[in-house]
Amino acid sequence: MKISSILKRQVFSLSFEVFPPKREGNVEQLYETIEELKELKPHFISVTYGAGGSTREKTIEIAAHVNNHLQVTALAHLTCVQATRDEIARILEVLAERGIENILALRGDPPRGEEKFQPVPGGFKYASDLVSFIADRADFCIGVAGYPEKHLEAPDLETDLLNLKRKVAAGADFIITQLFFFNEDFYRFRDLAERKGIRVPIIPGIFPLINYQQIARTVSLCGAKIPAKLAEKLEGVKEKPEEAEKYGVEFAVQQTTDLLKNGIPGLHFYSMNKSGPVKKIIKDLDLPRAGDDSDLEQLGIPL
Repeated sequence: MKISSILKRQVFSLSFEVFPPKREGNVEQLYETIEELKELKPHFISVTYGAGGSTREKTIEIAAHVNNHLQVTALAHLTCVQATRDEIARILEVLAERGIENILALRGDPPRGEEKFQPVPGGFKYASDLVSFIADRADFCIGVAGYPEKHLEAPDLETDLLNLKRKVAAGADFIITQLFFFNEDFYRFRDLAERKGIRVPIIPGIFPLINYQQIARTVSLCGAKIPAKLAEKLEGVKEKPEEAEKYGVEFAVQQTTDLLKNGIPGLHFYSMNKSGPVKKIIKDLDLPRAGDDSDLEQLGIPL
């Protein structure tokens, strides 16, 4: 099932992100977590691509398991990092053979130890080039990333939105945002994107911040602003994981409740391979669900 088909029906989408485990034996544990997330009836589950393309095979394996064994639509991440055009073409062939119809096309972060992204000879420099390559070669539904607080490398939001428009013009069907904690940033980003002529659905990405240690890493990776009150609460209970999780869940519920009141097409949760916090958040939300069950079942959309 293509995610674009779900979104075109104006079905409110619920989705989760997981990542391949670093240790070989932990994939079974991840599959158990995905089974638990499946109980929440997501419309799709995305599988990330490790730094430097380090989990390329694992990403395909997990996405295929989600798609074919669990019967949940999979969104496989694909980046430009350490990959030539020919290598990406072969990956697209494998994804198609495994029945995966959805790709999140990303430039990717510089490999470890490198400050700036540099494409390999015969590779792609920008995500928009990757999107165009995928769109020209195969019949995939393509998602791209958006940055409510701008990409760390962009000089300003205006420039970043022009880059986003290029990705959409190249063939992107929808946008999933980087995590953010201030909804005003998302609303400003969404409004500016519309003024730029970006008409594809923009799905907000939600990151449940449930422990103090996540704060520094979150800021360093994407530059997201952290609410001072939440940071203070998490610092105060950093030796009490259950208390910290409670504060993080409460904040996420408040954040997503406000988003739900303001016309979003769906919610995408960065699960960090944990089902517990996400399940607690969703239990406290009044999520829109599909209306005409028979019509949507014909499309293969889970209800």
